[in-house]
Amino acid sequence: MSAIPQPVVVKLTRAAIFLVLTLKPEPQHRDTVRALCGDLAGILRAVGFRDAEGRLSCVMGFGSDAWERLFGQPRPRDLHPFREIQGQHHAVSTPGDILFHIRAARMDLCFELATQIMSRLGDAVATADEVHGFNYFDDRDLIGFVDGTENPVDQAALDAAIIGDEDATFTGGSYVIVQKYLHDLPSWNALPVEQQEKIIGRTKLADIELDDATKPTYAHNALTTIEENGEQLDIVRDNMPFGNVGKGEFGTYFIGYARSPSRIEQMLINMFVGRPPGNYDRLLDHSKAVTGTLFFVPSATFLEDLAS
Repeated sequence: MSAIPQPVVVKLTRAAIFLVLTLKPEPQHRDTVRALCGDLAGILRAVGFRDAEGRLSCVMGFGSDAWERLFGQPRPRDLHPFREIQGQHHAVSTPGDILFHIRAARMDLCFELATQIMSRLGDAVATADEVHGFNYFDDRDLIGFVDGTENPVDQAALDAAIIGDEDATFTGGSYVIVQKYLHDLPSWNALPVEQQEKIIGRTKLADIELDDATKPTYAHNALTTIEENGEQLDIVRDNMPFGNVGKGEFGTYFIGYARSPSRIEQMLINMFVGRPPGNYDRLLDHSKAVTGTLFFVPSATFLEDLAS
């Protein structure tokens, strides 16, 4: 029987929690995490049953070091620590052993599931980062542009995000990179809308892609388009705005799934270094990456098999 993927590809939701944890070194904590892996589907069903239309889902991923400690060999072919990028701007690499990407139509469902997960893990983990994301008006980010317009859908999304025969041991899995971006909204909002549109590569109000004659080569959507042998290589994004008004913190949580991490890594190199080098993503003049971690998402079948 084919491995069943985790819910990597789902419809966009209005709420999400991104939880990045580090695994404490004591050996007994490995058993705690492995036990949760086997029970996660049951916990998800119990919480989700409270609202059948809440569309609660959860994806669990593991960093390179954590995989070695929890599962040993074999290991996913392309799993490695996030590689920092130093170009015109800096894509940092930050700690993270376990990722929970929790999504629902309501934040209370996300919050309850996160609470149950952390209760089960107890002192086996420490929290490296926790972000509560929200849908902002008509799927816009806090800089005012629609986000995720070019996401593949249906079978194309599965083809982009889910591993196939290229790594047969881990069919049904996926790779995910997360980055937390903080925006300098005063400097961004000081730009004329026409200049903002050239930086993003789309019109702000109507969300129409600029034509090639108008779009600069440094536009965000130009640099994040990857082709190989004449074919566009897609990823599945589910970015979310987040913020803390009292702290003046306004950001976008980037999360991208792909069947190979090299797709996302090449996009980031184009953004931070430039294509060609020096022709970097001008959005980064107003948006700073403060985290960066790579995880492998095993299939749901892999997780449930740990129950036995």
